[in-house]
Amino acid sequence: MATVSRALDRIKHDLQSHLPDSMILAACAAEQHRWRQRKLGPVITLHLFLLQILNFNTAIVHLRHLTQTPLNAAAYCKARMRLPLSVMQRLLQQSAAALRQELSGQVGDELTRWRGHRAMLVDGSGTITPDTPGLQKEFGQPGGTRPGCALPVPKVLGLFDAMTGLIVQVTAFALMVHESSKLWLLHPFLQAEDLLVGDRAFCSFAHLALLRGRQVQALFRMHQSHIVSFAPGRKHFNRRKGPGARKQQKGRPRSKFVARLGRCDQIVRWIKPEFRTKSPGWMTRQQFQQLPDELELREVRYQVPHKGYRTHAVTLVTTLLDPVVYPKEAIAELYGMRWRVEINLRHLKTTLKMRRLKCMTVEGVYKELAAYALVYNLVHAVMARAAAAQGTTPDRISFVDVVRWLLGAEADDLMPIFVVNKRREGRIEPRAVKDYRSRFRGLPCPRKLWRERQKKKQHGLK
Repeated sequence: MATVSRALDRIKHDLQSHLPDSMILAACAAEQHRWRQRKLGPVITLHLFLLQILNFNTAIVHLRHLTQTPLNAAAYCKARMRLPLSVMQRLLQQSAAALRQELSGQVGDELTRWRGHRAMLVDGSGTITPDTPGLQKEFGQPGGTRPGCALPVPKVLGLFDAMTGLIVQVTAFALMVHESSKLWLLHPFLQAEDLLVGDRAFCSFAHLALLRGRQVQALFRMHQSHIVSFAPGRKHFNRRKGPGARKQQKGRPRSKFVARLGRCDQIVRWIKPEFRTKSPGWMTRQQFQQLPDELELREVRYQVPHKGYRTHAVTLVTTLLDPVVYPKEAIAELYGMRWRVEINLRHLKTTLKMRRLKCMTVEGVYKELAAYALVYNLVHAVMARAAAAQGTTPDRISFVDVVRWLLGAEADDLMPIFVVNKRREGRIEPRAVKDYRSRFRGLPCPRKLWRERQKKKQHGLK
């Protein structure tokens, strides 16, 4: 078993390029965090936190075996509580930027950018937390369950770099809140000329207008409620004709036709909807009125040729209007990369065991998510370096193989040859499993009340 210096030196060695000790101390100073000189200061506490997450979010009492030192669990918990959440979020943003800059210098911009843009992926997922009153109030439990009979489920929204797989920022909110109402929280982490790619949940006039105001390009799958027609010379819905003419216009798209670029490829103008009918609930009337009246966008539809896919035709909307710089085939290929975010979330939830968090407080849950993002970026940093050495792309390097190496390697060990996952195009697999996680029936009432009922049954009481 490695000593404490070796276990933490492995973490410090891999973090030194994009998360050095000086950056941690500078982030604490920027957030006005003051601390006494003690054994568990901000640097060592953060390294222990990352070591715990890298070991699949192991128990705190296991850290004393990993580090071979008499580490007090209560002292470590208090040290994590002293570490501000704003410091960890700042470190996540700064370390992701430093790591991306390092990778760009190693492999070049052609492998870290898509046609000159920093392509970003956004998607949401869920996790579960301990059943405490504070977490129940903050995140809530799934619908259809009785109060106190289910665990709190926070919804996690992440912003990923499409080419390198890095997490730029992550946030969480209540389960019954839609992801689209929280996407604006990630807008400040986007830069001008970035390209945001998302599924149909984020496709709305408001989001496209806000991104246009930040000079951020967008590519979303068309929402199912939008009517799209590629017929030449088509008519559009005109709400000014009065209620009598609206029935005659039923089925017409609400966008104005501008130009035809090719088969199932056109330029249109989206008209801002009325505030009372299609306005998002997360915007005020004043904010909605400040949006432009029209947006010039591009609508593209392409066919999915692979058998086994659930949909055969995909309709997209984007702000990339130039068909020469951004051909239809390239746009379709870019949206195909969106599936990488599903794999990234699987690495977090399944491989690193983020499916179930352990912190008992709301702030602790946010800290735990930030620690997961830092460890995930650490693994992807190694994957990117290995991909450059092995002549492949970072997404083909085995994530779990890198994690296993990090757990057993010393600080001065050379990087081995990692497993390269092959591309399995056209693979067909049912969306089902053989084994269920738990075959026990669910609780019919809160556990405390259930225990009282069982005691009464044992004593023959009603």
